[in-house]
Amino acid sequence: MTAAPVEKKLNGLEPRFDPRGLAEAEAIRTKAAAEREALLVAAQAKAEAEKALAAEEARKQKLANDKAEQRAAEEKAARAARIAEHNRKRAAAERAEREEAAQAERAKQEEEQAVQDVAAADDRWRSYALNFYRVCAIVALPVQVSAFYNPRAIWLMAAPLMLEGGAWVVLKGAAAAVANRQPSWHYRLIAWLLALIAAGINLWHGLQAFDPATALGTAFASIAGPGVWDLHEHGRIRKRDGVPTRSERKAAEKAAKAEAARKAADEAKRVAEKEAAAKAAEEERQRLREERQREFEDVWAEAVKIGAAVGKAPDDPAVWPRAYRNIKGCDPGESIESITARRAAEKRVQAALSDTPVSTLSKTTNAQRASQVPGAKKPRVYTPPKNRGKRTKGDVKFAPAARRQAAITAKQSAEKEDSQ
Repeated sequence: MTAAPVEKKLNGLEPRFDPRGLAEAEAIRTKAAAEREALLVAAQAKAEAEKALAAEEARKQKLANDKAEQRAAEEKAARAARIAEHNRKRAAAERAEREEAAQAERAKQEEEQAVQDVAAADDRWRSYALNFYRVCAIVALPVQVSAFYNPRAIWLMAAPLMLEGGAWVVLKGAAAAVANRQPSWHYRLIAWLLALIAAGINLWHGLQAFDPATALGTAFASIAGPGVWDLHEHGRIRKRDGVPTRSERKAAEKAAKAEAARKAADEAKRVAEKEAAAKAAEEERQRLREERQREFEDVWAEAVKIGAAVGKAPDDPAVWPRAYRNIKGCDPGESIESITARRAAEKRVQAALSDTPVSTLSKTTNAQRASQVPGAKKPRVYTPPKNRGKRTKGDVKFAPAARRQAAITAKQSAEKEDSQ
């Protein structure tokens, strides 16, 4: 009898089919598979995103590298261009210096050549004048010697040599005076007197002993030789003293006339500009006068009175400001309206800076509080009305909330006063 129940009990412990458990297990497996699938998809999406991000980063890096390479190439090209430009400018400067040096050398050579040409021309002119003087002396001497010929006084034949030689010696004295920068006119005058005496002898004796052609020719020779040499010395004197030639004088006169005309034109222009400025200033003064009469009738009337008293015009700088202050109470350019508007604008600016309403700026920042309320840093003397007795600290009882609010108000007022 005991074996059968035990066997029945054991049979009751045998596993049995549970649809609900299986469904839950299947749901768990499905959920796990879905989670694994979701994780796989997320991992794949993340990998794809990372791959795309890496590709984008690579693209950006390639672009950056390309830009850097292009920028480096541009900088290299710009540096090469700057170097080439610098080299070009340096070469141009060196070439300009060489050309300037060559031009200066050519100018120096030309100047030296001009000096040499002038010296050579002077030497030729001197030699020609000297040789011409000699030829003239040779032509003039025979007639003079014939004029002084006397068989009983042969020594008189030296007189022509004295005349011609004396003229020559005196001209040499003139040359020495020119070289020493001394007066030479008296030497030249004596030489001309001797030459005229010799010419007169040749003319007188030539007409008596020979024909007129001989007389005139020898007389001209006596004058021409010393005259040409004196002309040579005259040129030396003018060159030494820096006397300009006729063409140089004409050019200087022309330049002086042009400069005078330019100065006259400048003076006329300056006078015209001055007159125009004065006219414009007068017109501006008249316009301002009319505007003041129109815009400030009361001030203008006061200015007329002051000007009549001090003997000045109403728009005089010393009269108008005084009349304006007498009527308007402020300097010219100011008015009650402008001052009011400026102060209102300053209040608005102050309100904007302090974050305080404009309406409260004009009110006092010191709030009223009773003398017995604690919290104020500055002592305050309280004077009660005459019809009441003297109040003492603590005679008024406040509620706790009112006392706290009063302390807070007093503290805020004290902080505002300190901040100001």
